[in-house]
Amino acid sequence: MRIAVYAFDGITMFHLAVPQMVFDEVRRQGIADWTTALFGDTAGPVRTAEGYQLAGMGGPETAESADIVVIPSWFDDGRGPGETLLAVVRAASERRAAVLGLCLGAIAVADAGLLAGRKAVTHWQAFAAMAERHPDVPLDQSVLYIDHGDVLTSAGTASGLDACLHVVRERLGADAANQVARSLVVAPHREGGQAQYIDRPVPPRSEDDPIAPLLDWALEHLAEPLDVNRLALQAHMTRRTFVRAFRAATGTSPSAWVRSQRLDAARRLLETTDLGIERVAADSGFGHVVTLRENFAGTFGTTPTEYRRRFTTRPRA
Repeated sequence: MRIAVYAFDGITMFHLAVPQMVFDEVRRQGIADWTTALFGDTAGPVRTAEGYQLAGMGGPETAESADIVVIPSWFDDGRGPGETLLAVVRAASERRAAVLGLCLGAIAVADAGLLAGRKAVTHWQAFAAMAERHPDVPLDQSVLYIDHGDVLTSAGTASGLDACLHVVRERLGADAANQVARSLVVAPHREGGQAQYIDRPVPPRSEDDPIAPLLDWALEHLAEPLDVNRLALQAHMTRRTFVRAFRAATGTSPSAWVRSQRLDAARRLLETTDLGIERVAADSGFGHVVTLRENFAGTFGTTPTEYRRRFTTRPRA
């Protein structure tokens, strides 16, 4: 898998580093042979917003055979992309390579005509300008990224991490994405279905967080009943104090967190084992096949059986 990442004078190092960190970690972890390369409108160095000069940049030809082309950000003034970049993005789309417009990079993707009539997201500060510039592109403020398969856009700054981890998950499966996330100290937590995926990352936990041990314990007991009262008892808190502390630590409710972890567990079992659906439902804590199917369909828009077929037949390299 070859990924080409666009760089331009004035880009921040963070935006440029995000896709490289996530996608190169796939190779560093020995999961698959993914490589990233930077390219610009012309070969030669670019200067970042922080004042550093990056040498060894390729020209547009670097992206000619890429499987994924990433526009990781864009100019703050929202200027239109030049003909060179437009040609690169359109050529990638024509040969069915995926195009990612992260943060303000969605502007360049829209300017290339890839988002007409399709939902998109970008940094919230650019919503008004984007809507005026591309009234045919419906914008969704409630998501961190939207994936149409061939084109993906993400919201501001750090959501690029979530979007890139989503790409890993889609192409290599949940285990690969979780392995990369653990290595980067990012806790993925995804919901969504079909073309749209919603990501609500769990905030990092500190060692002195009273909720942290409870989360580790709950992950080891997903197959058991985990109602709020039992979780509060395990955390040695009153129910009211526990619910407040849990939301402060994770950004969500105990029941929503348990459900999402059970869905992740079910996905891992479906991808990595031949266990029957009944056993998957029991081991992941849903208890009954009907409950598993309802939650799976409501969240991912597919059935456990179809999900297993999709990921066990997907090439891993």
